[in-house]
Amino acid sequence: MIYTVTVNPALDYVLQLEKVNDGETNRSSDTQFLAGGKGINVSQILNQLGVENTAWGFVGGFTGEELIRQLNVKQINSDFVRISDTTRVNVKIHAQQETEINAAGPKITDQEVAAFKARLDDLKQGDVVVISGSLAPSLPTDFYESLLPTIREKGAEFVVDTTGEALLRTLKFHPLVIKPNHHELADLFHTEFKSTNDMLQAAKKLLDQGAQNVMISMAGEGAYLVTPDHIYHANAAKGVAVNSVGAGDSMIAGFVGTWFETHDAAEGLRVGSACGGATAFTEDIAVKSQIDVVLPQIKIDVVE
Repeated sequence: MIYTVTVNPALDYVLQLEKVNDGETNRSSDTQFLAGGKGINVSQILNQLGVENTAWGFVGGFTGEELIRQLNVKQINSDFVRISDTTRVNVKIHAQQETEINAAGPKITDQEVAAFKARLDDLKQGDVVVISGSLAPSLPTDFYESLLPTIREKGAEFVVDTTGEALLRTLKFHPLVIKPNHHELADLFHTEFKSTNDMLQAAKKLLDQGAQNVMISMAGEGAYLVTPDHIYHANAAKGVAVNSVGAGDSMIAGFVGTWFETHDAAEGLRVGSACGGATAFTEDIAVKSQIDVVLPQIKIDVVE
């Protein structure tokens, strides 16, 4: 089983209007509520790929009920811890430019945290846990890291979609894959890359520090995957990018879902790149038909 973790999900309140006039009453032409959260995005792509998964996290209040209802409609399995506080609402305004107002998130009690950590007792050899998204403000900054010893003791793999020092602290637990973009990778080493080779050598250092695979996204230049045995490159799909939200989550989902079923990292890069591109080319998280259009465009070259 693959488990996705979204500890601070949201209902995204999306408003469409031609223009926002500051200080005036503005009327939207269309509104909708959408279940939001990086782990939930991963679950949506895994469902489209036909890979069984369960969404974990915290939900509460009437907004939490609506979030669960939407996941049920999309046939996404979930086992969230119910909390006494209310799941946050994020406001997304699509006008002459996109504006987001993201709430901090609910208060999560020690008892609710304990109930969540008890979920880890269900893990077994071969499971994968994908952890992504922001922390609710009441959770300690090392919350994700605190889950990793139990995950590894159970024989499960994990992915934590984070950056900076928080990412480096996961390496000693041997994440299945990490996915910095080329700028984030350079920041990890406090440098600027002069060449592609410099970038790939930096990725190899992350392997030495414990990562099993390093996937480097490079927008229009495609993506690289550095493994202990080879370096692969995937070209970028051709299309008009209309949405940056969820593309990285989709890429991780494509890689993890494919690796889970095949243990083929290169094929994981190909499917992950297609999923990321397909989501970038649509206004929401991509569906299977959109992924199927992009997938034939993605070719994998062995660099080393």
